[in-house]
Amino acid sequence: MKKACCGFGHRNVFENISDKLDQAIESAIQQGCEIFYTGAMGDFDSLFSSAIHRAKKNYTQIKLICVKPYFTNDINTNRDYYVALYDDIIIPDELAGIHYKAAIKARNRWMIDNSDIVIVYTIRNYGGAYEAKKYAERFRKIITLI
Repeated sequence: MKKACCGFGHRNVFENISDKLDQAIESAIQQGCEIFYTGAMGDFDSLFSSAIHRAKKNYTQIKLICVKPYFTNDINTNRDYYVALYDDIIIPDELAGIHYKAAIKARNRWMIDNSDIVIVYTIRNYGGAYEAKKYAERFRKIITLI
């Protein structure tokens, strides 16, 4: 089974973390990760996706998968954008029927549950990225801090 990695960070990133992300992703690839999950919802996720695209130049086997918490019309409206940026777009079956206000947290947990390595960028002790980090720690995932 292929190993997977996901990334979590704050919606707004006010510093240049690109080199650190490149190093973390290179390390994940060296540890066998070929699948990279992103939530595609903020600055960190954009930086994470960009780093995966840079890595794809040397590692053509890796895949970037956008994990949506629920269906939104932008998947259809911006189809060309999604198809160009991601190798696949999924909405996990486990999220069906979850209230949309709880779906993002459930999606984050799904990404962690289905990953071997979790890359995390947090500068404060609250919010979704911090909660994801704590969840990953609780389940003893390999965590790379940015």
